[in-house]
Amino acid sequence: MLTNQQNTMKFTLGIEEEYQVIDPETRELVSHDQKIVAEAAKKIGEQCKAEMHQAVVEVGTNICNDITDAKEQITGLRRTISEISNDLGFKIGAAGTHPFSKWETQLITPNPRYDEIVNELQDTARSNLIFGLHVHVGMEDKQMAIHLVNAMRYFLPHLYALSTNSPFWEGRNTGFKSFRSKVFDKFPRTGIPGVFDNYAQYEHYINLLVKTKCIDNPKKIWWDIRVHPYFPTLEVRICDVPLTVNETVSIAALIQAIIAKLYKLRCQNLNFMNYHRALINENKWRAGRYGIDGKMIDFGKECEVDTRLLMGELLDFVDDVLDDLGSRKEIEYINEMLKLGTGADRQLAVYEKSKDLTKVVDYITEQTILGI
Repeated sequence: MLTNQQNTMKFTLGIEEEYQVIDPETRELVSHDQKIVAEAAKKIGEQCKAEMHQAVVEVGTNICNDITDAKEQITGLRRTISEISNDLGFKIGAAGTHPFSKWETQLITPNPRYDEIVNELQDTARSNLIFGLHVHVGMEDKQMAIHLVNAMRYFLPHLYALSTNSPFWEGRNTGFKSFRSKVFDKFPRTGIPGVFDNYAQYEHYINLLVKTKCIDNPKKIWWDIRVHPYFPTLEVRICDVPLTVNETVSIAALIQAIIAKLYKLRCQNLNFMNYHRALINENKWRAGRYGIDGKMIDFGKECEVDTRLLMGELLDFVDDVLDDLGSRKEIEYINEMLKLGTGADRQLAVYEKSKDLTKVVDYITEQTILGI
């Protein structure tokens, strides 16, 4: 149970998802020429936004009080964008990469911000045709936020393994359960962050990058987890966008629960060990390559452990905060995810049966609207 002090923490949620815009006939990614965003603005305001590539739309919830609120909002957003897309002659898909469309043929959204990024990053930006899930958890205390980011880094590969949903890239089976991260790794300031002793040290880092013209604003730090530069949140950015809304909600609930548990430990003067980024990267590599079917390293025991077993241990770790968060049902669904396989596992199964990547795209678009 959380103490009274900890119960005053809301651990509010915000969820952002990036969707593929797909031509129903060719199953290719296609530019929607901002028509989806324009129509969505009439119904949900700024909750739907354009992205750098014209074949991408992003949605974001408002601040959610709990996981039930988050589920209602993200379900409504998927439904709204799907309906608008259908009316305009498109479909949407939720997967970390498209199975066969090539980035070289995709149009960039006209926008000074995107022009600047492409001018600076060149083909690393043009080829960044990927689709992620970003989960925000409310945390106004910046000092506490830095502590929680430090501790949370250890669990990022676990979350990544569970979300893997991008096995294909430009018509090839990459051999990875998540190739999305390999594409994004070409960007600067990505991946697992290092440890910062306090928020002042983190601020000094940001100010130094701005002063030396490495960046012009802190949003250009694209780590797998960060203290958000403008919102009072921690933002977890490592996950592929999941196929189904239930998977998104359960992963968001798990992120919230881990942060709540680490906060609880901190309030009891207990700390989770901070491991070196180089060690955590070993597990991130394994998570991207093998998903939930591989092994990761238990650094405390200094041995390999089946990832599925580690997922069970993680669920046990957060169990005592679930009832106060009201997320036990959503966390229990993770056991179903472990049985069904990740989005990558299911995409690969469709391909093994059909040997046809258009069937994989059809599966993605069907799963995206499942249950909404």
